[in-house]
Amino acid sequence: MDERDNRPVRRGVSGGFFTSILIALGIFAIVIYLILGNIDKPTELSTDKFLRYLRDDRVTEVVESSQTSVTNITGYYRYDDANLKLIKKYKFVINTDAYNIAMDYEYKDGAGTVVAINGQSMYEIIHSKINQNAVDANADNDIKLVVKNPYETTWWQEWGPTIILFAGAILICLFLFTRVSGSISSSNNKALEFNKSRARRVNVSKVKFDDVAGADEEKEEMKEIVSYLKEPRKYTKFGAKLPKGIILVGPPGCGKTLLAKAVAGEAGVPFFTISGSDFVEMFVGVGAGRVRDMFKTAKENAPCLVFIDEIDAVGRQRGAGLGGGNDEREQTLNQLLVEMDGFNDNSGIIVMAATNRDDVLDPALLRAGRFDRKITVTYPDLKGREEIFKVHAKGKRIDPDVDFAMLAKRTVGFSGADIENIMNESAILAVRRNKESITIDEIDEAIDRRVAGPAKSSRSLSPHEKEMIAYHEAGHAIIGLKHPHSDKVQKITIIPRGNTGGHVRMTPEEDRFLLTKNELIARIVGYLGGRSSEEIFFDDVSSGAQNDIEMATRIARMMVTELGMSSLGPIQYEQNTGSVFLGRDYTSTQRNFSSVTAEKIDDEVRKIVDEAHEAALKLIKDNKEDVILLAKTLIQHEQITAEEIAYLMEHRHLKRDEPQQAPEEVEPQPIPEAKEAPEVKPVDDPKDGE
Repeated sequence: MDERDNRPVRRGVSGGFFTSILIALGIFAIVIYLILGNIDKPTELSTDKFLRYLRDDRVTEVVESSQTSVTNITGYYRYDDANLKLIKKYKFVINTDAYNIAMDYEYKDGAGTVVAINGQSMYEIIHSKINQNAVDANADNDIKLVVKNPYETTWWQEWGPTIILFAGAILICLFLFTRVSGSISSSNNKALEFNKSRARRVNVSKVKFDDVAGADEEKEEMKEIVSYLKEPRKYTKFGAKLPKGIILVGPPGCGKTLLAKAVAGEAGVPFFTISGSDFVEMFVGVGAGRVRDMFKTAKENAPCLVFIDEIDAVGRQRGAGLGGGNDEREQTLNQLLVEMDGFNDNSGIIVMAATNRDDVLDPALLRAGRFDRKITVTYPDLKGREEIFKVHAKGKRIDPDVDFAMLAKRTVGFSGADIENIMNESAILAVRRNKESITIDEIDEAIDRRVAGPAKSSRSLSPHEKEMIAYHEAGHAIIGLKHPHSDKVQKITIIPRGNTGGHVRMTPEEDRFLLTKNELIARIVGYLGGRSSEEIFFDDVSSGAQNDIEMATRIARMMVTELGMSSLGPIQYEQNTGSVFLGRDYTSTQRNFSSVTAEKIDDEVRKIVDEAHEAALKLIKDNKEDVILLAKTLIQHEQITAEEIAYLMEHRHLKRDEPQQAPEEVEPQPIPEAKEAPEVKPVDDPKDGE
């Protein structure tokens, strides 16, 4: 039976329903007050209208504020509706402008008898009419005279507003009390539960180890943890203990969180996940309280896994940088250290964490007994990238001609997240282009978009700018084609992307873990190839080489100050220590040399860059015809791939520029004559065979 069937059912009036009742009662009380306040409101009558009503015997009651004054005359008059046969009574008040002034009216009754003459006051007019009705037995209407204290008020007029306001205040207090009480008891509103852990329990994870590609060694380490949780006796009989913590370290997008999701899907035990930033709040002591509550919940569900993503948000070095040593973040870290390895026993709880900044973590957090294992998740290799392409190709309509092995060679240095993004972008491009399936063109375009951004088709370039960019990129490409230690040219394009007018995509032939001095120099030569090409073909230089010069100088300086690849010897002169806000010293670069040595370093950097510049100039001059061929082809076609570059260098033209051959059935030719096809080719360059 499902456990949910045994849960008690909460019955009774919910807080929301009770609140609605209170609001309805408040609205009802306000409406009643408005109705009762207007029910006895008199109608203001002018003097002539009042006299006309008095003459027609429609006045039924007159209320005076006193016997000697008529400063406030009110009363009731009736309204006869001959059609509806109804008699209604209306309260009136005489226009205040006519209270005590002499009247210029001559009032006669129905028989023509003068009742009120010119010069009588309103007081006299009313009393003469009342006296007449008192002695006239045939009168249809007797006017009732009521004398009232002018300061006398009704009970409702005196206490009604007070009761309404008091009742409204009670309703508002009850409403606020209901909301606050509900926020304390409700699990959705945690306004007052700052110390409660925000770790979410993952009951079902659809990610399995089969969905993780390109990290075989890392998966084996994680599978061992899952095996220990499922079959603990197999390990305990050898005296092996469950590791307390595992930290996953690596650059962004390499699958650290994905591995944790796979463990959650395979472990079969409770899995709690939380981010490092969820511990820290503006209130002091909240982070430490959340750590305590998280481990309390984990103990109740042991054996279980706790995953802290981006742990560097709470686990940075204590007492470093500009901050003090008694801040909220450090208190949270202290509590985490105690919970992971303190006096309390947390057996059965495995803490997993992920970060890409392990260099700023506190040493006490990384020691054995807290995080026993440190698993480095790096960029996938050639085989791993091919597997990742296949994983993210599932569920997509891929053209059969797409070669994932070739794509893996083109994406050296790409992470798993990059490849996932490339496949998703290629699917979007296929839909945009109304393709039946995703072809290599869409994937190649998605790679370019990932590297340099979307193409700027709306950016207009002058013919001179387009020609200069073409020769600039051809200069980069010829270094990659002719230099022995250079990377392989995968694509050349002069389509503007981002802040660049074009680019050359170059990747190594195979994955490299180390870089030699010759390979670094080849990269500097490659960066300077574009500027050197401009010098040779235009006798001028442009601002397009700004980023190239920056990268070349950075590599040269690193070779001198950090790698010891210069005549200054194997000495490290500079050390990148990171920023002060990352838990480091006040300066980002630590320098251990004098001003004399600094001058020598500058000389060595200049020497490396100058020699690379000369090498680039020589390569371009020696292969000038090839550079011209590449540049003219780029001006015509805007981009060429690695396969087209190889064909171009061999045949001096692109295969797509060849004229269409006639169908075989129109003019069949014997096999020997098929070899005499050179006449359809352009004339070969005289230097082609050299």
